[in-house]
Amino acid sequence: MPGFWRKFRNWVAGGIRQQVTLGGVLYVVTAFLVGVAAFASANNLLFLLLAAMLAAFLISNFISRLTLAGLELEFQLPDHISARRKATGRIQVTNEKRWTPSFSIHLTGVPATGVSAPLYFAMIPGRAEVFEVVEALFPARGAYSDNTFHFSTRFPFGFVERRVPVQVGQEVLVYPCIDPQPGFEELLTAVQGDMESQFRGRGHDFYRIRPYEMYESARHVDWRATAHTGELQVREFAREQDPLIQIYLDLDVAPAEAAWFETAVDCCAFLVWRVSQRGARVHFRTQGFDLRLPEDGDVYAILKYLAVVAPVAGRPIGAPHDEPCVQVVFTSHPETAAEAGWAGCWMLDPGTLRGGGTTAARAEGADSNRSHGDGEDRRGDARRGDGSNQ
Repeated sequence: MPGFWRKFRNWVAGGIRQQVTLGGVLYVVTAFLVGVAAFASANNLLFLLLAAMLAAFLISNFISRLTLAGLELEFQLPDHISARRKATGRIQVTNEKRWTPSFSIHLTGVPATGVSAPLYFAMIPGRAEVFEVVEALFPARGAYSDNTFHFSTRFPFGFVERRVPVQVGQEVLVYPCIDPQPGFEELLTAVQGDMESQFRGRGHDFYRIRPYEMYESARHVDWRATAHTGELQVREFAREQDPLIQIYLDLDVAPAEAAWFETAVDCCAFLVWRVSQRGARVHFRTQGFDLRLPEDGDVYAILKYLAVVAPVAGRPIGAPHDEPCVQVVFTSHPETAAEAGWAGCWMLDPGTLRGGGTTAARAEGADSNRSHGDGEDRRGDARRGDGSNQ
């Protein structure tokens, strides 16, 4: 029976929640006292006053319901949103009523919408649309599906505040934070230093001599070949190979290391974003994901994966690929990673990657020169992410 009564009450309310304000309480108390005085004294003037007060209360109820009726909401956000970074969105409110305007409308969103500041619309004419630019801020990565807003009003007399929820039918995917955190910039600098030293001198090897093409620079004209053939000939060099960084995120993380895992995901997103913006190739891997930039997709494909990735206990870490690259490994089991072949790489574990700073150290091993195309032996070279010796 209580369940039936609750459903009946919700049906009568039409999905509108209402709360009596302090002014409404005082008004009801005043009307009650006027009614008592009218019946006690049989004074017609008091009966007329009571009737007017009750009529005003009923009219207020009708107008406030009419004000909230026929309102539609559209919430637009950018395609790419990063956690803890403000994104500019747009809210469109449409009044579907033909003639009746809506007055004094407040619009608020639940925390999952990312919109914390309430909006106020003094009047929305019938068959009209109003727009507002808002700033959305999401505290963490993930898929946000509870995009609920609330229209509310106290119009016309402020006796009752009525609220009606509006569900925006869209899911917002928020990437990890790509802004630098303590230690991230130092790690990026050290990794880029390795990439520059590994690929230094490439791209200047002589490839062939070919005929000159229109609008080419004369800087590479081979005058000896030109004199021999009677036509302009130019030297062509091998195209410079972009440096490659291989990033591996180990998903085998214990529940106690959940905070470290979130920091590792943020650091992965930061490295992928910054390295790809500088033109380097990226090979990002986990136990269930493998993607190369730019061959297999763009940087947003990796960020979308990182937005929803979660630890998977019991999945062993994969072995590194044998290719000239700089390797960065995020793992909570550095010993297991070393046994799998991750040697001579930047190793970040719960002891070296912390919320207050990052200290990246190279893993030691017999194959420590695997990640360096120049074959330089760097075994035992343990150092901080900023390049200083530990």
